[in-house]
Amino acid sequence: MSHARVLGVLGGMGPLAGATFMQRLTLLTPAERDQDHIPAILWSDPRVPDRTAARLSGGEDPLPALLRGIAGLEAAGCGAIAIPCNTAHGWFEPMQAATRLPILHIVEAAADELLRLGIAGGPIGLMATKGTLAMRLYQARLEGRGYDCLVPREAEMDRIVMPAIDLVKANKVSESYAPLAEVARRLIERGARAVVLGCTEIPLGISAGPALPFPVADTIDALARAAIAWAKPAG
Repeated sequence: MSHARVLGVLGGMGPLAGATFMQRLTLLTPAERDQDHIPAILWSDPRVPDRTAARLSGGEDPLPALLRGIAGLEAAGCGAIAIPCNTAHGWFEPMQAATRLPILHIVEAAADELLRLGIAGGPIGLMATKGTLAMRLYQARLEGRGYDCLVPREAEMDRIVMPAIDLVKANKVSESYAPLAEVARRLIERGARAVVLGCTEIPLGISAGPALPFPVADTIDALARAAIAWAKPAG
């Protein structure tokens, strides 16, 4: 049996985000029977050290744990890897250098999601961890594709966004909706045409309440669509 189109999922960052990615991968795949779905192996390792702490405050380096997961997925016969954690992409280059498998980049997937939503340029809001914002993972790539990124103010990050992300990680998902939705609305009020949910905990919080009345790019769904396009190429 060929494993060329088995997807490897490097998860656990956080565990709920990885599990939700697997669910969304299933629900977004055009399928009428079990055999139409994408073979996938989830490596869910919540022991990976905190990515934001590693980047901003000298915390333990997550790269060895990330590489261990990549090696495990490669040994299992996967053909590509998806990582449903935005901040982990700060180590994208050394991860890609360590494997022959293509790693689907979540920021590129988010940019494609913006186009799918009809947002081809201009100002967009960007919600993410402090680590992701500090590394400019989104800003560098999206600005090259014609977008201007508006990010939450420092006080909003400290008092609202990061605590709300922590609520999701603590399985208090419904409590995270109101603060995350408020910050997203503020970005729209500042002129954003859409809001990128650039941390895989944020879509979980946003989906726990009423749908927002403006476009949002859910990076879990975006990465799932990229994985489907890899596994089931058009034509």
